[in-house]
Amino acid sequence: MKFAPALRAAALCTAIALLPATTAGFAQVEGRASPEFAKLFATYQRIKTSYVEPVDDEQLIRGAIDGMLASLDPHSSYIDGAALQRLETMIDGNYQGLGISVQMDDGAVKVVSPFRGSPADIAGVKAGDFITHIDGHLIYGLEINDAVSQMRGPAGTAINLTIFRPGRDEPIEISVTRGVIELEPVTSELMSGNIGHISVNEFSRDVGADVNAAIADLRSQATGRLSGLVLDLRRNPGGSLDEAVALTDLFLAQGQIVSQRGRTRRDTVYYEAETVYRGDVVDGLPMIVLIDEGSASASEIVAGALQDHHRALIMGQRSFGKGSVQTLLPLTRDTALKLTTARYYTPSGRSVQEGGIEPDIRVPQLSDPDAERRQRYALRESDLRGHLINELDYEDESLERDRNADPRFMLTAEQLEEQGIDDFQLHYALETMRRTNRTNLASRR
Repeated sequence: MKFAPALRAAALCTAIALLPATTAGFAQVEGRASPEFAKLFATYQRIKTSYVEPVDDEQLIRGAIDGMLASLDPHSSYIDGAALQRLETMIDGNYQGLGISVQMDDGAVKVVSPFRGSPADIAGVKAGDFITHIDGHLIYGLEINDAVSQMRGPAGTAINLTIFRPGRDEPIEISVTRGVIELEPVTSELMSGNIGHISVNEFSRDVGADVNAAIADLRSQATGRLSGLVLDLRRNPGGSLDEAVALTDLFLAQGQIVSQRGRTRRDTVYYEAETVYRGDVVDGLPMIVLIDEGSASASEIVAGALQDHHRALIMGQRSFGKGSVQTLLPLTRDTALKLTTARYYTPSGRSVQEGGIEPDIRVPQLSDPDAERRQRYALRESDLRGHLINELDYEDESLERDRNADPRFMLTAEQLEEQGIDDFQLHYALETMRRTNRTNLASRR
């Protein structure tokens, strides 16, 4: 595989930047090697001469690299041909498989998020699920690429997943029919009351322009003027930092969007609203942004900026809490390091690392019958082994407090189904917008 297209794909994944590789400063094994590096080389020699079976150099060196990176944080990793190809197919959004984002958690495959409308989503796979078996075969301890390759396959073929879902006593068996995954980064729908609902499912190429086009389409459908906009970032795991900035710039006429701060002062970068779209494209239209525990990275940049500038009401549940930037450092033509090189901060100077974005109004997803149990075990950045610590040193209890007392939050999934409500969070956002519009209309009379 050539490295260039893989770099293009990875540059769009979780705010990855590209920097040239360098070999300057690599420690030498002999002569000037540090005592710690000498220990590493001595261990390598002992294994080569004394291990019960012959071990090739590639296995040992790969293990050493993986171990070094694993000791840093959950997002730094060594990427080879297979992983680079996986990045590219994910960004292109066209492959055959289940349509889920996964990561390793202590040797287990954990679902970060199923993509909306994907075969996995339709079959009932949820964020936070652990996939323990594929077609009856235990996959615990597999490399992430091996597990992913088993889940992919020709469209139309079925695969059986055994899932452990936190809060459930027994494993769940789910059959999923693979499909062609053609991700739609942006979808929109005009809701009753002339309220636009725009879902951003990932931050891939041209998302800012796609949202701008969706707004124009909603305006053409509306009877009269749009009365409000719900920007849905739930289950959006992130993507391109540039596209997060471009999307936010749609709704801000001026001011900072996000800052990126690395080890040294020269690594600090500020991203400002550049009025590319000549100010707020919706002219101050009331906005609600929906987030949940699956909203990460680029999603948190958008939500944090709009919250700090008081441009939108943030609603839903606390976001994932990934406030770091990864840089792709090429090693060879088909290998690279994905290394955490910076943290990002909202305009007010908040780091979302660990704590995430706290919504202005917490709204549980009551239409999910497992919502309460799944929230107790929801996967966030603070749950990942070796995650970067936030300077504020959050207490777990403060992250999980629930400040809401709305009586509508006492409804059960069955009661909501009887009322025809299959997405309570969206329903609540739309009703909040309609009530606000009615109040504003009454106050102008």
